[in-house]
Amino acid sequence: MKQHIKKYWLITSIFILSLTLFSCKKDTVKINGDSSNAQLDSISLWVAAAKNEGNELVDQKLNIEKAYSATNALGNDSIKTKQLSQVSLAYLRLSDSLMFRKVNSETLQLARKTNDSVTLAETHWDLGTFFQNRAIADSAYHHFAEAQRMYSAQHNQFYSGRMLYNMARVQSSVKDYTGSEINTIKAIELLKPLNKNTQLFNCYNLLGIVTKNLKEYDRALKYYNLAWGYLNKLEDKQDYEIQVLNNIGVVYQEQEQHQQAISYFEQVLGTDGLKKLDADLYAISLNNLAYNRLKSGIIEGVEKQVHEALFVRDSIGDIAGISRSHHVLAELYLQKKDTAIALNELLMAKDYAEQSTHNEYLLNTLQLLSRIDTKNSFSHTQQYINLSDSLLQEERQARNKFTRIRFETDEFIAENEVLTRKKQIWTGVAIGLFLLGALVYIIVDQRAKNQKLKFQQKQQASNQEIFNLMLSQKEKLEEGKQMEQKRISEELHDGVLGKMLGARMVLTGLNKKTDEEAARERAIAISALKDIEGEVRSISHELSHAAYQKIHNFISSIQELLKDVCSANTIEYDFTYTEELDWDALDGEIKINLYRIIQESTQNSVKHAECKNISVDFNTESDYLNVRIEDDGKGFTRSKRKKGIGTRNISSRIEKLRGTWKIDSTPGQGTKVMLSIPIVYYTEDLPQNENAKLIES
Repeated sequence: MKQHIKKYWLITSIFILSLTLFSCKKDTVKINGDSSNAQLDSISLWVAAAKNEGNELVDQKLNIEKAYSATNALGNDSIKTKQLSQVSLAYLRLSDSLMFRKVNSETLQLARKTNDSVTLAETHWDLGTFFQNRAIADSAYHHFAEAQRMYSAQHNQFYSGRMLYNMARVQSSVKDYTGSEINTIKAIELLKPLNKNTQLFNCYNLLGIVTKNLKEYDRALKYYNLAWGYLNKLEDKQDYEIQVLNNIGVVYQEQEQHQQAISYFEQVLGTDGLKKLDADLYAISLNNLAYNRLKSGIIEGVEKQVHEALFVRDSIGDIAGISRSHHVLAELYLQKKDTAIALNELLMAKDYAEQSTHNEYLLNTLQLLSRIDTKNSFSHTQQYINLSDSLLQEERQARNKFTRIRFETDEFIAENEVLTRKKQIWTGVAIGLFLLGALVYIIVDQRAKNQKLKFQQKQQASNQEIFNLMLSQKEKLEEGKQMEQKRISEELHDGVLGKMLGARMVLTGLNKKTDEEAARERAIAISALKDIEGEVRSISHELSHAAYQKIHNFISSIQELLKDVCSANTIEYDFTYTEELDWDALDGEIKINLYRIIQESTQNSVKHAECKNISVDFNTESDYLNVRIEDDGKGFTRSKRKKGIGTRNISSRIEKLRGTWKIDSTPGQGTKVMLSIPIVYYTEDLPQNENAKLIES
């Protein structure tokens, strides 16, 4: 009996104690629940403030730090996982990559620990977006695929379709257009029954982009029209409309139907406030409009439009867009036949394309550079080939990674390896053919250059021979003049003077007569004859002196050049030279190049300087010939003056003569060209210059 009572009492005590503990626990949970709810509300408010772009960046970061600290203090792992996912997304939107990766990793670990497939899928989605923003295609695709697999297992067709769309975008970015098209169509099949018009618009818009890149322009336009149909079902559709209009314009642009393309880009730019609403799209459409106007032959206003697009792109840091704008400017200047500026624009386009790692723009720029930058054509071509091969390899690797992610069976891997080998063979054949073509082009181009160089050498030799013949002809002319002068001198001296002397002697004899009148007349006649005799003797001596005086034919050529140039333009000239140097004995290379330099300099003075006087001075110092060519024209600022063809020609000629030269000029005070050339005398063997280049001024 006592035992029964004790047993009963023990059971009753346990029951009462359990009831008490349960009540206490219930009260505790209630209290903790109230505290937890308040904390969750605070976290939600801080996360919302961090995502609010209207707040200052400092405040956004401060709020998300508070949310992260409060989330770490949570004791419930399930609740903590979901809150960490929100904090992770907020860091992603703030572009804080370090904190995003840290919080995202913590979220992944907790989600796996708690088997929270929904949060796990969200975390993979965030990671995919992170890698997509950084153009790490394979990682982005992997995480989007993981998220899609999880949403599909959850029968969440909406999010599964969105992940397929994200995967398709990544595939499109690495030119896996076929795979992108397949995944986009799968996304449409999931989204159509749900009537998700915004997402369906995005899918058809992407299909338009993909088929355009596949050069299937009719299909692209068809998909854009389908996208437009879903667009009409949206309330806020302006942002999407201008995207489609721009994309349709690009389709016509690639088909070289520039007038139709222009109409679409003009519609885009006609959107009110587009520059503020979407500066990036504004710059793209403006640049596209300028390009199509240029291609359709409308040059006026193109440069202004491209520069405006450049300004906008620079303000938003669109490096790739800046490269594209410089490329369009290069094509504009090429059309204007200004190759130098076009080359400069292309080099800037290349630099910005490399900075932005936009390989498509870089390939286009290298291709055009190889055509117009003949000096570095081989280098540009080699860089183009290397980049093209590298991109093909990277794209192939990315496609292979996507394939392995989507299909993980041994049968498909084996089949894919066969396809890969075939692609490698065809790629190798294509590269081989391309290299063969490039080699043939280089050989043909080099032969043409060699023939051109030989022709230039022959032309220069002929030019010098003609110049020497001209000097020889002048020498013969002067020799003939001298011979004629000597002949006349001899005739005067031996003929006329002799006869006049005889007449004088006769008259002297007659003067012996005593007739006063006869004597006076004879005296007058004799005096006159003496005067004539003196005059003839003077002429004879002058002619004889002129005959034996040395005449410089090269100096004569320079005098005639100055006379011809200056008299035709009513300009006074002054030419001085030293008599000590045997000018005609100078090497023919010096004479012809010096003649051309003086010709170029005086023509520049006439055309550009608007001068009234030109002076040329030749003098020698040691073994150097110093030449000064000076005018009193308007002059110029040396640093602002472009190096023209004439200046390059002078530099080339002086370099051939192993001399030096400089130009001194001040605005309003004329221009002075000074040359210093080593003196070399003519020899029978002409020097052969393999790199000789004849440049006509």
